[in-house]
Amino acid sequence: MSKQKKVAVINDIAGYGRCALSVAMPIISALKVQCCPLPTSIFSNHSGYKSFFYEDFTDNMQPYIEEWKKIGMEFDCIGSGFLGSEKQINIVAEFFEQFKKEKTIILVDPIMGDNGKVYKTYTQKLCRRMKELVAYADIITPNLTESCILTDTGYHEGRWHIHEIDEMASKLLMMGPEKIVITGIPQGEFVANFCYEKNKPLQICRTQRIGTQRFGTGDIFASILLADAANGVEFSKSVKKASGFIKKCILKSIELDIPLTDGVCFEAVLHTLKAD
Repeated sequence: MSKQKKVAVINDIAGYGRCALSVAMPIISALKVQCCPLPTSIFSNHSGYKSFFYEDFTDNMQPYIEEWKKIGMEFDCIGSGFLGSEKQINIVAEFFEQFKKEKTIILVDPIMGDNGKVYKTYTQKLCRRMKELVAYADIITPNLTESCILTDTGYHEGRWHIHEIDEMASKLLMMGPEKIVITGIPQGEFVANFCYEKNKPLQICRTQRIGTQRFGTGDIFASILLADAANGVEFSKSVKKASGFIKKCILKSIELDIPLTDGVCFEAVLHTLKAD
């Protein structure tokens, strides 16, 4: 008997700015999957703005989870995003252990840095702990910078050769995940996502580079992959879908002159996102 798929998403929530849970909930819902949010922190608007209200939810996460355990919550997939402390990583690792069933798929988006730089909130110890979290994952979605951090590879500007990325992917696969997509690889006028699956050939998904990098696109990408994993969509097909949808979002945002800090205007094209 068929039933609606259900996923847990562990991330922060911003009231304004189109990122994290504020993006994940509508995107996953549009793909006909129930999205169950577990907040890590609460923002009035994301930290890309000059001023914002922030409330750390860490101390409330365990009591929140305990209530889910009492009512017997089970998930087809679990996804985690930005984590701000060792304590949060400990809580998420324990959550994976407690809620992972035989067929539960875990996706970890190891958000630690971009453009060759680690985010200011991430210490070397936190980066090491993220490696431990990646070991629980079936799917991971690092960008080039995060792939370098996870594999202790030196980051460099300019062209990345396929053999360099292949080498990092091999190291990442040995850490535990079955499926990896290394995102945002610059290739001239294009941006490429390299998809790796154990015992399968490399799949490369390219889209034309459009505009400037915007907040929240990584959250959209991971949310589509998470919902598609619950729906049993082929991995490379899901990556292509996510890349194409983000391109539509960026084009619409440029058309409507949406400020970069406001993320992408996904609402205007959400009707085009379909469950397979």
